[in-house]
Amino acid sequence: MSREHTCLLVVDVQPDFMPGGGLAVEGGDEIVGPLGQLIGDGEFGVIVATQDWHPAGHVSFASSHEGKQPMETLELHGHDQILWPDHCVQGTEKAQLHAGLPLQHLDAIVRKGTDPTVDSYSGFRDNWNAEGERPATGLAGYLRERGIRALVVAGLARDVCVKWTIEDAVEAGFDVAFPWDLSRSVDPSKDDDLRRHFEELGVEVTERQALVR
Repeated sequence: MSREHTCLLVVDVQPDFMPGGGLAVEGGDEIVGPLGQLIGDGEFGVIVATQDWHPAGHVSFASSHEGKQPMETLELHGHDQILWPDHCVQGTEKAQLHAGLPLQHLDAIVRKGTDPTVDSYSGFRDNWNAEGERPATGLAGYLRERGIRALVVAGLARDVCVKWTIEDAVEAGFDVAFPWDLSRSVDPSKDDDLRRHFEELGVEVTERQALVR
């Protein structure tokens, strides 16, 4: 498909998801340079970044629940909720989009996780709220109005926010390509299963070099 009708969707490339951050993903910093080159090539019709942007005391933080530790789970709005270390708190330096990316090329930024009572992994929809709904962020409508029919998705973390974003993109009817080397996982031990999952969804699992022209 023409790059004119393709969006490069950059998921949560923020210092808090990299070594030294509040929710560090091993090797997360390694994708910044190559992803920046892909952003800067100027060949995508639209480039969008998502940004985790939590208020202090967010419900997904272990510190918000007495006696709970990071990576424990509890039930929230009828679904399992992983409790995370505090991360991507609004206005903090490590919540900013990584300065190593050519941010001047972005067409839009979608901030997610802003509701203090609901987590938000996907760039398209929040997690479940108290009404059992997953409210839309508006990203799908924005992309359709811009004439976008296909996505290239990259970012952090492969097994959480990238995974949920890809699943929702497929459900919304977009064709999706996923350059595997432009992501990293919180739990790399499950990467083989995750790759199979993406392929079963019809996602084109590829590498960055295959996208370079």
